[in-house]
Amino acid sequence: MIRFGVSPWIGILAGGVVAMLASLPIGAVCFRLRGPYFAIATIATAQVLMLLFLKFRDFAWGAEGTTLPNLGNSPLMMQFDAKAAYYYIALAMLAIGLAITYWIERSWIGYYLVAVGEDEDAAEAIGVNTLRVKRHIYLISAFLTAMAGTFYVQYIYFIDPNTAFSFNVSVEAALVSIVGGIGTLWGPVLGTVLLEATSALLQSWLGGSHGGVQLTVYGLILVAVILWRPTGLLGVLAEAYGRVVRAGPARIREAPLDG
Repeated sequence: MIRFGVSPWIGILAGGVVAMLASLPIGAVCFRLRGPYFAIATIATAQVLMLLFLKFRDFAWGAEGTTLPNLGNSPLMMQFDAKAAYYYIALAMLAIGLAITYWIERSWIGYYLVAVGEDEDAAEAIGVNTLRVKRHIYLISAFLTAMAGTFYVQYIYFIDPNTAFSFNVSVEAALVSIVGGIGTLWGPVLGTVLLEATSALLQSWLGGSHGGVQLTVYGLILVAVILWRPTGLLGVLAEAYGRVVRAGPARIREAPLDG
């Protein structure tokens, strides 16, 4: 957009394709790792990329970053005077992400992912090509993440290496899934609502002078979920719903008959 005037509506798709291509060599290195080691490796990769982009200033403006030109109300360039327009775009992207996740969950790749997540060695023993499954899901994840990143930059009108490869974003992406419920469709949504609402309230009450309090609360929530509810918030809600459903017929059987 800055150098050639290309519309971000095109750039958002082009960025997704570039991210998919970039994910291939990263995945080739990281896919041999499992569990938390894979997550740590991907976070470390983001930090390495941030250092590279900080160094090559001619390519990506270095630590100073750059500001996007403000064109006023220009829908074709994804710039709007009203904040509501950005909200609806974000809502549409969320719907697209959930729809794709829903499709994956009920397709062959979704069943293979469950098998790989439960026991990768057993999945390979029954013929699941685990590297292929990981590569497919990594490509989809990279595309959606790049779309979200492009939109975020358009919203704040600024980009620098720290924004693009923020350590906090990498951690929160995993944290909302753990808190909400790993391996579920709505778990990350619930986790995001809880953590982002908590973050906003803490910033409102404490201001910017108590940055450590927010991280402490995040840590306490994460420890509590892992120790007492490893299935996340969605698991708690599912258990509560199951108890209500099971209690219904019991109340009917115990109710006295009139007459």
